[in-house]
Amino acid sequence: MNLIIDIGNTRVKVAVFEGNSIEYSAFFEKKILISEIRKLLKKYIISNAIVSNVSTVSKKKIERLKELVNLTIISKTTLVPFFNLYTTPETLGVDRIALVVGAVTQFPGKNVLVIDTGTCITFDFVNSKKEYLGGAISLGIDMRFNSLNRFTANLPLVEKKEITDFIGKNTKESINSGVVNGVIQEIEGVINQYKKKYLDLTVVLTGGDTNFLSKQLKSSIFANQNFLLEGLNEVLIFNKDK
Repeated sequence: MNLIIDIGNTRVKVAVFEGNSIEYSAFFEKKILISEIRKLLKKYIISNAIVSNVSTVSKKKIERLKELVNLTIISKTTLVPFFNLYTTPETLGVDRIALVVGAVTQFPGKNVLVIDTGTCITFDFVNSKKEYLGGAISLGIDMRFNSLNRFTANLPLVEKKEITDFIGKNTKESINSGVVNGVIQEIEGVINQYKKKYLDLTVVLTGGDTNFLSKQLKSSIFANQNFLLEGLNEVLIFNKDK
């Protein structure tokens, strides 16, 4: 079995894979990383593990993980099954690398746009020739709400709600419309931009706000909240064969 560890900006997501199938998945706070991994190792027979660390988890914790399990740390030098045409490959986040691996392995021969709706919203495009061309990075939903509250004197912090009417009737509704409707229109607009250039386009929506946004988008998409974990598993499988 493979153990997948994704250390994000706000929390840790883990999954146990048997081949390409998820046997177990969970998320928890970064401070209990080691204790939670120990629990998993008592429950499952893990042969290999991979960690994606986009946050500030200490080297000490990573070293402790190495002591617990046969660990691969995904990095800019990790072998991947695509051609990276990003002009600054050294700055490409390991989470985005994993998403692109997921795209080329799950949708071979396709033009794929992966939209990750987490702390940030990222757009990553790989063409049918397995060439990663790049994408975009934008503010995530929670970041937008927090910014409106933090950088103004009187605007309250609002919790996101599905849009029933894009015209806000009061300040809270106006903020919710501005953020949520704004994100929806942004995503739809970006998808349409890519569709005009690449007629045969597959769109994958993933990340923490997948379920919230997928119901409100009009474009045809594949909604998969575990796409990053699956991509990391594919990275591990690809490197085991080398």
